[in-house]
Amino acid sequence: MKVYTICGSLKFEDEMKKVASLLEAEEGICVLAPFSYDKKYKNEIRELENIYACHMKKIEIADAIYVMNVDGYIGESTKSQINYAKKLKKEIIYFKPVKK
Repeated sequence: MKVYTICGSLKFEDEMKKVASLLEAEEGICVLAPFSYDKKYKNEIRELENIYACHMKKIEIADAIYVMNVDGYIGESTKSQINYAKKLKKEIIYFKPVKK
C-alpha cells in the first residue's frame, strides 16, 4: 500500500479532505494530511515549529507527496516541503481538478 502526504495551504482544507477521501476509498492509498490546528497556536513559535516538524516527518514516512496547488497557488511553506521531498527523492504528484 502506498502512502501519500498531502501538502498545501490550509485555505484548501476542504479540497484536501475530498482528495484524501478519494485517494483512500478509490485508490487504496493511505493519506497523511496536515490538520487545521487550534488558532491559539497562530503566533506561538515553538508550537508552530512542532507542527511543521511533524508535517516534515509525514513527508519522510510517505512514498510521495500530493501537492494541492489549487488554482496554481503554491505558498512558501509548500515550496519548502516540495524541496524537502525532492531531497528525499520522493515522488511529487500535483493536484489536478476533476472537470465537471
